[in-house]
Amino acid sequence: MCVGQLGSLLPHVVVPSILAAFLIPEWQLTGAQAGLLAGSGAAGYMLTVPLLAALTDRIDARKILIAGSVLNALGTLLFGVFASGLWTGVLFNAIVGIGFAGAYMPGLKALTDRLAPGDSSRAVTLYTSSFSLGVGLSFLVAQLVAASWGWRAAFLVTAFGPIIMFVVCLVLPPVEPKPAQGRLLDFAPVFRNKTAMGFVLGYGAHCFELYGIRTWIVAFWTFVVLRYGQTSIFTPIVVSVVFSLLAMPASILGNELALKFGRHRAITAVMFSSAIVALMIGLSADKSPWLLLPLLLIYALTVPADSGALTSGMTMAADPRYRGATMAMHSTVGFSLSALGAWGIGIALDSAGGPSNPSAWMAAFSVLALGIMLGPLALYWSRATAPQA
Repeated sequence: MCVGQLGSLLPHVVVPSILAAFLIPEWQLTGAQAGLLAGSGAAGYMLTVPLLAALTDRIDARKILIAGSVLNALGTLLFGVFASGLWTGVLFNAIVGIGFAGAYMPGLKALTDRLAPGDSSRAVTLYTSSFSLGVGLSFLVAQLVAASWGWRAAFLVTAFGPIIMFVVCLVLPPVEPKPAQGRLLDFAPVFRNKTAMGFVLGYGAHCFELYGIRTWIVAFWTFVVLRYGQTSIFTPIVVSVVFSLLAMPASILGNELALKFGRHRAITAVMFSSAIVALMIGLSADKSPWLLLPLLLIYALTVPADSGALTSGMTMAADPRYRGATMAMHSTVGFSLSALGAWGIGIALDSAGGPSNPSAWMAAFSVLALGIMLGPLALYWSRATAPQA
């Protein structure tokens, strides 16, 4: 399933990868428009994942995974062939997001349905942390292909990735879930589970920060390189890929810390640390790359370190009868705030002078810090309303 997910993720950040070098100048996009384009995939995901993930409580998640993988590949092909401006780009990127909605959380449900009973947090964390490896591959392949053959080729090549998950689905043994009770989109039992909702809302704060920086990291490091000249091997391609690859060990380590010191305590510490590092990067935006690079690499560890612990905490806190619905809520909140993060950073950049201005990046990283600080508030709320957790 982790290998299949790498394929599903190959198209995932093609748009952020090529924004600064290709789409913004060719389509004459503002920061807000670029953020809207990048966030449209998360918006498509958000609109459809409640239904698709909730359906996994009623039918084998593998069937949804097959359909999602096909649509993921189709949307990527359509973007590469037909996108010609902001709104066609938004449409096709949203289709990619809808396809991925049938791949990520249904994939997690397909995995957990086939695991032996007991503590599955390490398996869930491996699956969620492999997300970051897939994003790193997406950054790498998209930028290398676009630099060699143009940005349309980046979509055409990465469109073959979701076929890997399609093949994985064909070899999975069938597992039919126990018949679910109640209405299909009845999320009332999920809302009543305050322990699970704490992790869901915390995941939303995490996604706001994560997708905000993933959308704009290439543009940020392009700004740094242009300001100080191409003085090292640390190009935007290298920095964006390394930033993503560090997320996998960081997420696994974060979950191990959660197991050792307590989930809420570890997640809260990580989120506070991430906010501090974001502010330090913003304050140093006009400084040397040799100061910014270590800070950015530390940020690459703090941003994803809470991901596995949040998702495994959600799956363990969920009522088994409503696990699919709980995953649907988890993903809906997360990707809603992902879209908001991408767009919000673009608005912050525009309002403070544009991506070529150091003060704009100070504003952008301040927004990221503010967003992640909402996570500890959500966890505190869940403890206050559910003391037994």
